Amino acid sequence: MSGAALGLEIVFVFFLALFLLHRYGDFKKQHRLVIVGTLLAWYLCFLIVFILPLDVSTTIYNRCKHAAANSSPPENSNITGIYAAATPVPSQYPCFMPWSYIPDGIMPIFWRVVYWTSQFLTWILLPFMQSYARSGGFSITGKIKTALIENAIYYGTYLLIFGAFLIYVAVNPHLHLEWNQLQTIGIAAANTWGLFLLVLLLGYGLVEIPRSYWNGAKRGYLLMKTYFKAAKLMTEKADAEETLEDVMEEVRKVNESIKYNHPLRKCVDTILKKCPTEYQEKMGRNMDDYEDFDEKHNTYPSEKSLVKLHKQVIYSVQRHRRTQVQWRILLEQAFYLEDVAKNETSATRQFVHTFQSPEPENKFIQYFYNPTVEWYWECLLRPWFYRILAMVLSVFSVIVVWSECTFFSTTPVLSLFAVFIQLAEKTYNYIYIEIACFLSIFFLSICVYSTVFRIRVFNYYYLASHHQTDAYSLLFSGMLFCRLTPPLCLNFLGLTHMDSSISHQNTQPTAYTSIMGSMKVLSFIADGFYIYYPMLVVILCIATYFSLGTRCLNLLGFQQFMGDNDMTSDLVDEGKELIRREKRKRQRQEEGENRRREWKERYGHSREDSTRNRNVHVDSKESSLSDLSTTRSSKYTRANNRTERDRIELLQDVEPLDFNAETFTDDPLESKSERSFLYPPFRYQPGGRYLSMSQTGIFDDV
Repeated sequence: MSGAALGLEIVFVFFLALFLLHRYGDFKKQHRLVIVGTLLAWYLCFLIVFILPLDVSTTIYNRCKHAAANSSPPENSNITGIYAAATPVPSQYPCFMPWSYIPDGIMPIFWRVVYWTSQFLTWILLPFMQSYARSGGFSITGKIKTALIENAIYYGTYLLIFGAFLIYVAVNPHLHLEWNQLQTIGIAAANTWGLFLLVLLLGYGLVEIPRSYWNGAKRGYLLMKTYFKAAKLMTEKADAEETLEDVMEEVRKVNESIKYNHPLRKCVDTILKKCPTEYQEKMGRNMDDYEDFDEKHNTYPSEKSLVKLHKQVIYSVQRHRRTQVQWRILLEQAFYLEDVAKNETSATRQFVHTFQSPEPENKFIQYFYNPTVEWYWECLLRPWFYRILAMVLSVFSVIVVWSECTFFSTTPVLSLFAVFIQLAEKTYNYIYIEIACFLSIFFLSICVYSTVFRIRVFNYYYLASHHQTDAYSLLFSGMLFCRLTPPLCLNFLGLTHMDSSISHQNTQPTAYTSIMGSMKVLSFIADGFYIYYPMLVVILCIATYFSLGTRCLNLLGFQQFMGDNDMTSDLVDEGKELIRREKRKRQRQEEGENRRREWKERYGHSREDSTRNRNVHVDSKESSLSDLSTTRSSKYTRANNRTERDRIELLQDVEPLDFNAETFTDDPLESKSERSFLYPPFRYQPGGRYLSMSQTGIFDDV
């Protein structure tokens, strides 16, 4: 089993990252480099979280083995082999290899590759790809140039911070500049930035995650919040549609001004490909491509303005598509919550849906998750399950907050995480050690990562599920994960006293802390910032519990869901009316489809028979008429030729129709009456001939 656990977790974490990326990204429409870069960033961060418990258990075994090698075995000890491993009491050092043991030399190389790859992604590659994906350039060279200019200030801040630490080390006479120390300075700078953001996100997640599950047990609360979201999303949806209309109007003007032989026509065609299909069809009509661009002295847009327009088109189309999908999903959630509220008082204990699911359900799931099971789960068991889960998560949150404030105390040991690990270390119960470490770091990572998935920075950063996240937000999330995961793991090792700089013991460090180097080079960070800054999580948890951030945003004009606010009540009523309107609309559609289906089932066969008989009768009649016309054609050939010449002469004197846009009106009746008054209604036929559509025309005798 040596190394098998490492291989299994590597494969499992890859599919986990792939599943999450498929949920938020779009493999078909987004660029492959964006998908690969984001997948690699998420994969490496999740891999660190899952592999770190194996590193802890392996380190504890190596410490035991090292202690056993440096001390003589007790007298009269004849217990060896498997019995010694199973009975640790007679021996002073009952060292036995854990099932997930990783051989020496593998973990340092593994952590070094994973860590430096993630740092290269978050500080160099992903910011460049982010600017490249958001650029509106029409060529690879133009996009690269734009990305370099945008990241010049970004990279300059890195050099400034690194230079400040470098000057501090150079001025200190007790320190000498070496490559390992420079590497430690870079790691310390990155971890300091990540720890600063980590505490902010952790303080929010420790309170919000248990509270979200507790509120999830309240049906009325969830339904009111869904109504509130519907009102806000409708406003955003209308704004996205209006923005798209404005951008498409600009595209239409550019498309009409730049003709086929203009040098910038290729750029316009690239912009048109990014537009929705219905707008492309509208712009493709009435195109006078035969006109040369230099025949009229018009002002044409520059390439720089087209780049800006291209960027606006990409953003507006993505936002419009996202709001449309989110609106449909929110409607399904609202309908389902209303069904739950109705079925709670059902005497039959059968869950009844107002609307059937548009997608066919799996027969296996439909067999086990039948309406009876669904009623018991949704109306009876799920609220209690959410309450119990919320209480368990609240206990975990209290343990984390207490440990963050006391992990620096080694005598006595006050950190609960360190107490649990040290108790398991005395009995060398590696299974318990790995489970305890995994649950601890998994809960910490959930609190941090879920906040990353929830936060929204206006419309620039927003992770939307159901394949609606844009490339900019995906890459930005990868950057955040790579910056937050290393300080998160260091903080976890400090909570468990596995970091020698925290425990102040001369013991073998984990392979993960060994690649970080000794923080004694920057003592004010190792002994000050890393110790006391995590205590701020208490203040952030209190602020989150009393919703101070939500209240501040509400005062600034950003509407947030608050139960004791008049604005919230108004938006809830508005959302409720919107949901009711959409529900009536869908009910009418289903009723119409049911009537058409019943009509087709009742009268479909008789109509097919009558249609078939009518076609046979028409075919026989057309064949007889064709025979009659052939006999008459030879009789009236000369008269028809003369009449044809007279009609052509008359048509040459008729004024041509004016197809300018000014002659058309929005009212079809008005336009029809004007055209019939000004010009005779002609019908064009192949061969350049026109036939009158009126009852008393000049060619009725033809």
